[in-house]
Amino acid sequence: MRLANKVAIVTGGARGIGKAIAELFSKEGATVVIWDLLDVGQQTAEGIQANGGKATFQKVSVTDKAQVEAAAKKVFEENGRLDILINNAGILRDKTLLKMSDEEWMASIQVNLSGVFYCSRAVVPYMQQNQYGRIVSASSTTGLRGNYGQTNYAAAKAGVIGMSKTMALEVGKYGITCNVVAPGYTLTDMTATIPDEISKGFIKQIPVRMAAEPIDIAYGYLYLASEEARFVSGIVLPIDGGVTR
Repeated sequence: MRLANKVAIVTGGARGIGKAIAELFSKEGATVVIWDLLDVGQQTAEGIQANGGKATFQKVSVTDKAQVEAAAKKVFEENGRLDILINNAGILRDKTLLKMSDEEWMASIQVNLSGVFYCSRAVVPYMQQNQYGRIVSASSTTGLRGNYGQTNYAAAKAGVIGMSKTMALEVGKYGITCNVVAPGYTLTDMTATIPDEISKGFIKQIPVRMAAEPIDIAYGYLYLASEEARFVSGIVLPIDGGVTR
């Protein structure tokens, strides 16, 4: 029960890594609020409830600052506190530089970067009231190393790192830590569309010779959201099987 009595928002928590985070946090005692545009988020919340956990679903677009601010206010009013924000929501709009449209560029920046900004800015005032908070945001190994065909995604994920390091400086005095998780190749609905031969090629490049499961990434989030990480702020934690070293 490492998160007992804590209230945690998980963006993009309907499926994939976000779902694994929401389920794990619930098992560790947190009241989980899933923010997602996918209606399956309600099923995820109900599944957590069926297993004895506390979870609710709010249909929220992280790119809509008015929605985000209203949803954060509702979480605080209903629970009397807001302790943890997991900025997990993300999208892919992959194209090489010369083929990428303005719309594909902006879609990635809006969700993967601006969404982190809107959500973080919305929750900090509530965390300040209790002089406690954990903000953990999703970057990627692509944000550290770049990746072919992902100019927009790499830029956004690198931006998350710079943003989080700056936030750590600004809000640390309120008892709030800000950290980043950089997942490597993980088996999710998103990666399931990758042809098998290409997937095997990716795995061959990973020193531990396997892909991550969503729970492998979720455990990293759990540590950074826990009391055990109270003196950890402004870091990037790669969880990629040894690719980043």
